[in-house]
Amino acid sequence: MADVAVVGFAQAPNVRATHGTTNGVEMLVPIFREVLDSTGLATEDIGFWCSGSSDYLAGRAFSFIAAIDAIGAFPPINESHVEMDAAWALYEAWVKIRTGEVDTALVYGFGKSSAGDLRRTLALQLDPYTAAPLWPDSVSIAGLQARLGLDSGAWTERDMAEVAARSRASAGPGAQVSGQVDVADLLAEPYIADPLREHDCAPITDGAAVVVLASAERARELHERPAWITGFEHRVESGSIGSRDLLRSPSTTAAAQAAGTDGVELAELHAPFTHQEIVLRGAIGLGDDVTINPSGGPLCGNPMFAAGLARIGEAASRVLSGAAQRVLAHATSGPALQQNLVCVMEGRS
Repeated sequence: MADVAVVGFAQAPNVRATHGTTNGVEMLVPIFREVLDSTGLATEDIGFWCSGSSDYLAGRAFSFIAAIDAIGAFPPINESHVEMDAAWALYEAWVKIRTGEVDTALVYGFGKSSAGDLRRTLALQLDPYTAAPLWPDSVSIAGLQARLGLDSGAWTERDMAEVAARSRASAGPGAQVSGQVDVADLLAEPYIADPLREHDCAPITDGAAVVVLASAERARELHERPAWITGFEHRVESGSIGSRDLLRSPSTTAAAQAAGTDGVELAELHAPFTHQEIVLRGAIGLGDDVTINPSGGPLCGNPMFAAGLARIGEAASRVLSGAAQRVLAHATSGPALQQNLVCVMEGRS
């Protein structure tokens, strides 16, 4: 099977709300142009297009079809879609190249989280018989998980605040939330869903991201230092929250073991809540020598259905620039880290 590498990445600014439509076209057109210009590719050069989004979030059926307007009506394209974070669309595109069907792929994800009540909409991910009819919001479910960890001694509120402070200090210019902040000041803030404070939760964010993949034959033509994917796996756990140990993430552990994480020096973790970063670090086995979320991570901007793909793009960009040699990216979907994906990339001489 063919080796596959990331050769391009772009993302829209993470903002609280946009005036654009829910199909993401206004966010996608500029970043399509940016990533195609950076790789020297034209629309007709892309062998496969794959997207990630949600009709529930957009409030319309087949919203991803409308998003194809950002690509254009001609030439005809080979296209697919997943109803979840676009990190899983990237997995589909990776398989497409590995099997030799195409030699290039463009993957994109978008979400207008400001349209409607996001935290209530996410209740539709829950078990439809016992949990979803109660309409528990996503922050309250994460609060249950955080409380379990605090009561068991797995972490403290200070540990959680330190994650938020580090993320904000690392965030780049495209982040929604950034800046130096004192941990003591964060701990003085009121709870929004005990034991979670505002800084413990990823902000509601509109945004989009795009990643370009290429086969070994094309990758070096498109970038002088591709980010080669050496391991890529995802696992899922029970949809019943009560049947899971929320202090552990066995699906992340299994995916990381299958992907192979030895020698990783940097990790972009898709942890929408501060305590979930702590869970993920333990599940993957990341030590203090590994840099976590140098982009700021989802706590500084969390566009639904694009944030996981952005973690892969952010990690890959460190390899593309030569700033890192071997990196890891993680994406999650579902309540309380139900489904998890791990992608490991490296640079090669």
